[in-house]
Amino acid sequence: MKIICTREMLWSAFQKAALVAPARSPKTILQNVKLDVQDQNAVFMATDLEMGIRVQVEGEGLEILAPGSVVLPVSQFGSILRESTDEKVQMEADPNNVQIRCGRSRFKLPVQNPDEFPVVTGFDEEKYHKVSARLFKELIHRTLFATDTESSRYALGGVLLEMDSDKITAVATDGRRLAKMEGAAEAVAGHTTGDTMTIVPHRSMQLIERALTDEDAGIEVAARSNDVLIRTPKVTIYSRLVEGRFPKWRDVFPQRSQAVRIDVQVGPVYSALRQAAIVTDEDSRGIDFRFGEGKLILNAKAADKGDSEVEVPIEYNREPIAVTLDHRFVSDFLRALDQERGFTIEIENQESAALFLTDDGYGYVVMPLARDRA
Repeated sequence: MKIICTREMLWSAFQKAALVAPARSPKTILQNVKLDVQDQNAVFMATDLEMGIRVQVEGEGLEILAPGSVVLPVSQFGSILRESTDEKVQMEADPNNVQIRCGRSRFKLPVQNPDEFPVVTGFDEEKYHKVSARLFKELIHRTLFATDTESSRYALGGVLLEMDSDKITAVATDGRRLAKMEGAAEAVAGHTTGDTMTIVPHRSMQLIERALTDEDAGIEVAARSNDVLIRTPKVTIYSRLVEGRFPKWRDVFPQRSQAVRIDVQVGPVYSALRQAAIVTDEDSRGIDFRFGEGKLILNAKAADKGDSEVEVPIEYNREPIAVTLDHRFVSDFLRALDQERGFTIEIENQESAALFLTDDGYGYVVMPLARDRA
């Protein structure tokens, strides 16, 4: 194997692949990234056996002098590419070593047998969904924070994907709040998730979000019985699914006719919430949200911290209504949105869940907290 490639192109592709390689593993070969060079292109591959990635390197910046494969140690090879300032990198591998030249710098690294590297699944599906890359990143960004990565309820440790004929929906919950985002998507060859629980692990979703770029106009998503495949023009990602049954999330979304709907802006509410939360602690995380007389008043109180009252002008002059919510859960929702965006808060009473809605398919349910008002 022998290639000459621009450092920037090589570094960009290697970084994406290295996200998947585990820092520690009983199988030491997994702590490497495999480079497979063919006649027309090169592919970086990495896997931890639960997730895999293939990143293509192709274009004018790549010159293939001899095909072949090499297994590259993540830390050392990554450091070489990061520290070099030269425009081009030359690599040549034999069964025992890889030689790397960057301008006047030369490195020789021992390598393992590339034939021992596990196969990394590619995308050969005929049935899949076409989704905007921007939408898919938004689906992840607006739901991932609501997963539960600490409890034994494994099904809550990922994001549920549901794909119908013309849309895709992502849902996450930890049992105390639930985030749902949906958007338009196109089914190819009748692809749907049907009754399959397509729950993608938290870590996989994190890495997928990082691997997608603004240059990716669209992606393809294929759900299978035990895994999911995602393909962009240059990257293919494979992930096993989380086992278990996801809660019936549609039952969680309130269907109420008597609830009050209040329109507010993200920026002012988020600023007020951060101020009110200054006096909260682990035992007193609840903040009172009181709506009425053209304003929202946020009240917090903690025995050893003091109390706070922050006021935000809003367009609501109906009967006063209040609910107590965990400020962390509300902050997570507000951070997922642009500060200039408006959203709607739906409240029925202080014992019922609060529902937060945007006009682009995003919904968020938060269970209320009990507040001792003595």
